[in-house]
Amino acid sequence: MTAMPAVFFGHGNPLNALRRNAWTDGWAAIGAAMPRPSAILCISAHWYLPGTMVTAMKQPRTIHDFGGFPRELYDVQYPAPGDPELARRVEDLLAPMNVGLDERWGLDHGTWSVLCHVFPEADIPVVQLSIDETQPAEFHYETGKQLAPLRDEGVLVIGSGNLVHNLHAYAWGRHEVEPLKWAMSFEERARALLETGNHGPLINYETLGSDAILAVPTPDHYLPLLYIAAMQRDGDRIDFPVQGFDGGSISMLSVRISAG
Repeated sequence: MTAMPAVFFGHGNPLNALRRNAWTDGWAAIGAAMPRPSAILCISAHWYLPGTMVTAMKQPRTIHDFGGFPRELYDVQYPAPGDPELARRVEDLLAPMNVGLDERWGLDHGTWSVLCHVFPEADIPVVQLSIDETQPAEFHYETGKQLAPLRDEGVLVIGSGNLVHNLHAYAWGRHEVEPLKWAMSFEERARALLETGNHGPLINYETLGSDAILAVPTPDHYLPLLYIAAMQRDGDRIDFPVQGFDGGSISMLSVRISAG
Protein backbone atom coordinates (compact mmCIF):
# COMPACT_ATOMS: atom_id res chain seq x y z
CA MET A 1 0.00 0.00 0.00
CA THR A 2 1.30 3.45 -0.94
CA ALA A 3 1.53 5.77 2.03
CA MET A 4 -1.31 8.24 2.36
CA PRO A 5 -0.46 11.89 1.95
CA ALA A 6 -0.42 14.24 4.93
CA VAL A 7 -1.88 17.71 4.43
CA PHE A 8 -1.85 21.02 6.24
CA PHE A 9 -4.78 23.27 5.39
CA GLY A 10 -4.88 27.01 5.93
CA HIS A 11 -8.55 27.15 6.92
CA GLY A 12 -9.10 30.88 7.40
CA ASN A 13 -12.58 32.29 7.93
CA PRO A 14 -15.27 29.80 9.06
CA LEU A 15 -17.49 31.23 6.31
CA ASN A 16 -15.33 29.32 3.82
CA ALA A 17 -17.55 26.39 4.76
CA LEU A 18 -20.34 28.09 2.80
CA ARG A 19 -18.26 29.69 0.06
CA ARG A 20 -17.12 28.62 -3.35
CA ASN A 21 -13.80 30.32 -4.04
CA ALA A 22 -10.27 29.51 -5.16
CA TRP A 23 -9.40 28.14 -1.73
CA THR A 24 -12.42 25.90 -1.30
CA ASP A 25 -12.13 24.69 -4.91
CA GLY A 26 -8.52 23.82 -4.11
CA TRP A 27 -9.60 21.86 -1.04
CA ALA A 28 -12.09 19.90 -3.13
CA ALA A 29 -9.38 19.14 -5.69
CA ILE A 30 -7.08 17.83 -2.93
CA GLY A 31 -9.77 15.38 -1.85
CA ALA A 32 -10.49 14.27 -5.41
CA ALA A 33 -6.81 13.63 -6.15
CA MET A 34 -6.06 11.26 -3.28
CA PRO A 35 -6.94 7.63 -2.57
CA ARG A 36 -9.94 7.25 -0.31
CA PRO A 37 -8.66 7.14 3.28
CA SER A 38 -9.89 4.58 5.77
CA ALA A 39 -10.17 7.37 8.36
CA ILE A 40 -8.98 10.91 9.04
CA LEU A 41 -7.01 12.24 12.00
CA CYS A 42 -7.17 16.02 12.30
CA ILE A 43 -5.05 18.32 14.45
CA SER A 44 -7.06 21.55 14.59
CA ALA A 45 -5.93 24.92 15.91
CA HIS A 46 -9.27 25.18 17.70
CA TRP A 47 -8.80 22.30 20.14
CA TYR A 48 -6.03 23.93 22.14
CA LEU A 49 -5.99 23.05 25.81
CA PRO A 50 -3.63 21.91 28.60
CA GLY A 51 -3.41 18.23 27.72
CA THR A 52 -3.46 15.68 24.93
CA MET A 53 -6.90 14.32 24.09
CA VAL A 54 -8.31 12.32 21.21
CA THR A 55 -11.99 12.10 20.30
CA ALA A 56 -13.22 8.56 20.91
CA MET A 57 -16.98 8.76 20.38
CA LYS A 58 -18.82 6.87 17.62
CA GLN A 59 -20.69 9.95 16.39
CA PRO A 60 -18.92 13.27 17.02
CA ARG A 61 -21.06 16.40 17.10
CA THR A 62 -20.49 19.38 14.81
CA ILE A 63 -19.22 22.22 17.02
CA HIS A 64 -19.98 25.82 16.06
CA ASP A 65 -17.13 27.31 18.05
CA PHE A 66 -17.42 30.95 16.99
CA GLY A 67 -19.72 33.93 17.34
CA GLY A 68 -21.18 36.73 15.25
CA PHE A 69 -21.63 34.85 11.97
CA PRO A 70 -24.74 34.44 9.80
CA ARG A 71 -27.38 32.00 11.00
CA GLU A 72 -26.81 29.68 8.05
CA LEU A 73 -23.28 28.90 9.26
CA TYR A 74 -24.65 27.58 12.55
CA ASP A 75 -26.95 25.31 10.58
CA VAL A 76 -24.06 23.50 8.91
CA GLN A 77 -23.65 19.93 10.05
CA TYR A 78 -20.82 17.56 9.17
CA PRO A 79 -22.17 14.18 10.33
CA ALA A 80 -19.05 12.07 9.77
CA PRO A 81 -18.77 9.06 12.07
CA GLY A 82 -16.05 8.80 14.67
CA ASP A 83 -13.57 5.96 14.97
CA PRO A 84 -12.95 4.72 18.53
CA GLU A 85 -10.51 2.12 17.17
CA LEU A 86 -8.37 4.83 15.57
CA ALA A 87 -8.52 6.82 18.82
CA ARG A 88 -7.07 3.82 20.67
CA ARG A 89 -4.43 3.40 17.95
CA VAL A 90 -3.37 7.03 18.47
CA GLU A 91 -3.22 6.38 22.20
CA ASP A 92 -0.94 3.38 21.57
CA LEU A 93 1.34 5.26 19.17
CA LEU A 94 1.81 8.10 21.67
CA ALA A 95 2.51 5.85 24.67
CA PRO A 96 3.75 6.42 27.33
CA MET A 97 2.24 9.89 26.91
CA ASN A 98 -0.99 10.34 28.85
CA VAL A 99 -3.66 10.61 26.15
CA GLY A 100 -7.26 11.13 27.22
CA LEU A 101 -10.03 9.39 25.27
CA ASP A 102 -12.56 12.19 24.90
CA GLU A 103 -16.33 11.69 24.63
CA ARG A 104 -17.40 15.35 24.78
CA TRP A 105 -15.66 17.46 22.14
CA GLY A 106 -16.48 16.52 18.56
CA LEU A 107 -15.49 18.24 15.29
CA ASP A 108 -14.71 21.96 15.54
CA HIS A 109 -14.73 24.36 12.60
CA GLY A 110 -11.01 23.90 11.97
CA THR A 111 -11.99 20.39 10.89
CA TRP A 112 -15.44 20.56 9.35
CA SER A 113 -15.15 23.88 7.49
CA VAL A 114 -12.40 22.26 5.42
CA LEU A 115 -13.66 18.68 5.24
CA CYS A 116 -17.09 19.75 3.98
CA HIS A 117 -15.24 20.62 0.75
CA VAL A 118 -12.57 17.88 0.78
CA PHE A 119 -15.01 15.05 1.48
CA PRO A 120 -18.51 16.56 1.20
CA GLU A 121 -20.30 13.24 1.72
CA ALA A 122 -19.06 13.14 5.34
CA ASP A 123 -18.81 9.36 5.08
CA ILE A 124 -15.19 8.89 6.21
CA PRO A 125 -14.59 8.48 9.98
CA VAL A 126 -12.94 11.50 11.60
CA VAL A 127 -10.98 11.75 14.85
CA GLN A 128 -9.49 14.93 16.33
CA LEU A 129 -6.31 15.22 18.37
CA SER A 130 -5.93 18.17 20.71
CA ILE A 131 -2.93 20.48 20.86
CA ASP A 132 -1.37 20.65 24.33
CA GLU A 133 -0.89 24.36 24.95
CA THR A 134 1.57 23.73 27.79
CA GLN A 135 4.15 22.07 25.53
CA PRO A 136 6.86 23.63 23.33
CA ALA A 137 6.93 23.40 19.55
CA GLU A 138 9.48 20.56 19.64
CA PHE A 139 6.96 18.41 21.53
CA HIS A 140 4.37 18.85 18.77
CA TYR A 141 6.86 18.04 16.05
CA GLU A 142 7.96 14.86 17.83
CA THR A 143 4.31 13.90 18.38
CA GLY A 144 3.80 14.18 14.64
CA LYS A 145 6.72 11.81 14.10
CA GLN A 146 5.13 9.27 16.44
CA LEU A 147 1.92 9.43 14.44
CA ALA A 148 3.63 8.99 11.05
CA PRO A 149 2.94 5.21 10.86
CA LEU A 150 -0.73 6.06 10.34
CA ARG A 151 0.16 7.08 6.77
CA ASP A 152 0.93 3.42 6.06
CA GLU A 153 -2.39 2.32 7.58
CA GLY A 154 -4.67 4.21 5.21
CA VAL A 155 -5.22 7.13 7.57
CA LEU A 156 -5.17 10.68 6.24
CA VAL A 157 -3.51 12.97 8.79
CA ILE A 158 -4.37 16.63 8.40
CA GLY A 159 -3.39 19.75 10.26
CA SER A 160 -5.74 22.72 10.14
CA GLY A 161 -4.59 26.21 11.08
CA ASN A 162 -2.82 29.04 9.24
CA LEU A 163 0.90 29.49 8.63
CA VAL A 164 0.43 33.24 9.07
CA HIS A 165 -2.41 34.21 11.40
CA ASN A 166 -2.51 37.77 12.69
CA LEU A 167 -6.04 39.01 13.29
CA HIS A 168 -4.82 42.33 14.70
CA ALA A 169 -3.39 43.23 11.29
CA TYR A 170 -6.35 41.79 9.35
CA ALA A 171 -8.13 44.21 6.96
CA TRP A 172 -11.64 43.76 8.35
CA GLY A 173 -14.37 44.63 5.88
CA ARG A 174 -12.05 45.44 2.99
CA HIS A 175 -11.59 43.44 -0.19
CA GLU A 176 -8.69 42.70 -2.54
CA VAL A 177 -6.11 43.72 0.06
CA GLU A 178 -2.49 43.07 -0.83
CA PRO A 179 -0.67 40.73 1.58
CA LEU A 180 1.54 42.53 4.05
CA LYS A 181 5.28 42.37 3.36
CA TRP A 182 6.16 40.61 6.60
CA ALA A 183 3.42 38.04 5.98
CA MET A 184 4.73 37.23 2.51
CA SER A 185 8.31 37.15 3.77
CA PHE A 186 7.57 34.65 6.52
CA GLU A 187 5.51 32.43 4.23
CA GLU A 188 8.29 32.41 1.61
CA ARG A 189 10.86 31.46 4.23
CA ALA A 190 8.68 28.66 5.59
CA ARG A 191 8.01 27.29 2.11
CA ALA A 192 11.73 27.16 1.35
CA LEU A 193 12.44 25.35 4.61
CA LEU A 194 9.69 22.82 3.92
CA GLU A 195 10.93 22.20 0.38
CA THR A 196 14.42 21.43 1.62
CA GLY A 197 13.25 19.40 4.63
CA ASN A 198 15.04 21.80 6.98
CA HIS A 199 12.57 21.69 9.84
CA GLY A 200 14.77 22.99 12.66
CA PRO A 201 14.07 26.68 12.00
CA LEU A 202 10.37 25.91 11.59
CA ILE A 203 10.30 24.29 15.02
CA ASN A 204 12.24 27.20 16.51
CA TYR A 205 10.24 29.74 14.56
CA GLU A 206 10.77 32.48 17.16
CA THR A 207 14.40 32.64 15.96
CA LEU A 208 13.31 33.70 12.46
CA GLY A 209 13.08 37.35 13.43
CA SER A 210 10.41 40.01 13.57
CA ASP A 211 8.48 38.59 10.62
CA ALA A 212 7.91 35.41 12.61
CA ILE A 213 6.70 37.31 15.66
CA LEU A 214 4.11 39.11 13.53
CA ALA A 215 3.14 35.97 11.58
CA VAL A 216 2.77 33.77 14.66
CA PRO A 217 1.64 36.02 17.53
CA THR A 218 0.14 32.93 19.19
CA PRO A 219 1.13 29.34 18.38
CA ASP A 220 -2.32 27.73 18.09
CA HIS A 221 -2.76 28.14 14.31
CA TYR A 222 0.91 27.45 13.53
CA LEU A 223 1.51 24.24 15.47
CA PRO A 224 -0.70 22.00 13.26
CA LEU A 225 1.84 22.60 10.48
CA LEU A 226 4.59 20.99 12.58
CA TYR A 227 2.60 17.76 12.93
CA ILE A 228 2.45 17.52 9.14
CA ALA A 229 6.06 18.58 8.52
CA ALA A 230 7.17 15.84 10.92
CA MET A 231 5.62 13.25 8.59
CA GLN A 232 7.85 14.21 5.67
CA ARG A 233 10.03 11.25 4.63
CA ASP A 234 13.05 10.93 2.37
CA GLY A 235 11.80 10.81 -1.21
CA ASP A 236 8.43 12.40 -0.45
CA ARG A 237 7.08 15.10 -2.73
CA ILE A 238 5.96 18.38 -1.22
CA ASP A 239 3.72 20.89 -2.90
CA PHE A 240 1.47 23.82 -2.09
CA PRO A 241 -1.83 23.14 -3.86
CA VAL A 242 -3.67 26.10 -2.31
CA GLN A 243 -2.10 29.54 -1.95
CA GLY A 244 -3.00 33.15 -1.25
CA PHE A 245 -3.73 35.55 1.59
CA ASP A 246 -6.96 36.68 3.17
CA GLY A 247 -7.21 40.20 4.59
CA GLY A 248 -3.49 40.77 4.13
CA SER A 249 -2.42 38.85 7.20
CA ILE A 250 -3.92 35.34 6.98
CA SER A 251 -2.02 32.81 4.86
CA MET A 252 -4.32 30.31 3.14
CA LEU A 253 -1.39 28.11 2.13
CA SER A 254 -1.96 24.37 2.04
CA VAL A 255 1.02 22.03 2.31
CA ARG A 256 0.75 18.50 0.89
CA ILE A 257 3.29 15.78 1.55
CA SER A 258 2.92 12.67 -0.58
CA ALA A 259 4.87 9.53 -1.37
CA GLY A 260 7.47 9.91 -4.09
